[in-house]
Amino acid sequence: MAEKTGMPGQDAGPPGSAVPPGSAVPNGFAAVLGFVAGFVDAAGFVALAGLFAAHVTGNFVLIGAALVGEAGGLVAKLLALPVFVLAVAAARLAALGLERAGRRPLPWLLAAEALLLAGFGGAGVVLSPFAGADSPGALLVGMLAVAAMGVQNALGRLCLPTLAATTVMTVNVTQAVIDAVDFALGRTADAAARARLRRILPAVLAFAAGALAGALGVAYGAFWCAILPVVLLAGLAAAAARGLTRGAVPPA
Repeated sequence: MAEKTGMPGQDAGPPGSAVPPGSAVPNGFAAVLGFVAGFVDAAGFVALAGLFAAHVTGNFVLIGAALVGEAGGLVAKLLALPVFVLAVAAARLAALGLERAGRRPLPWLLAAEALLLAGFGGAGVVLSPFAGADSPGALLVGMLAVAAMGVQNALGRLCLPTLAATTVMTVNVTQAVIDAVDFALGRTADAAARARLRRILPAVLAFAAGALAGALGVAYGAFWCAILPVVLLAGLAAAAARGLTRGAVPPA
């Protein structure tokens, strides 16, 4: 049995998290969620005038560009942050309610994200082509994607604290490079560093693959491409409902 401080490669959950310290999830969850985030971010960027759904703070840069140039979608980019915040807050409240009811939040939050992405794809199919980047149809489709990524960010913190971040890769890449340089210089043989690399690299590589797939998917399949992340999330929700997230982390 793991000690109170957790097994190698594990972190304690944040205060109020929906999993107890020392619990574990398969590392494959990070790869699938990283792929989904990269897919949605790229698909939204291509289809919705440069809107970032997962890397939502990146919209600040695009807001500045829109103010001094001809780029469209200013209203969508301004709405992205408050919609993202509301989605995170709603996920937190839902998790607390589910816990009080004796239910594990993870499968429900994954299902909610899948439904939001189904709405993103379905509304996109029905409402496109859009009259403009800030038309009502484009705003609805874009905010559904942003809300889905807000839920994914929240469930990562609340239910999967042992996994690498799956939506923004800057911190993951920085840590992976630091650990790789230390290994190359022979500065560390630390088991925790090896475990970090095993956690981080699948998420980074999956996000990159997802971004490529999302860009190609929306270019050639329009909003029908959203079927892929919806199916992947449904699979994760089913796995979580079966209790597979209680499996042990592979030894370091």
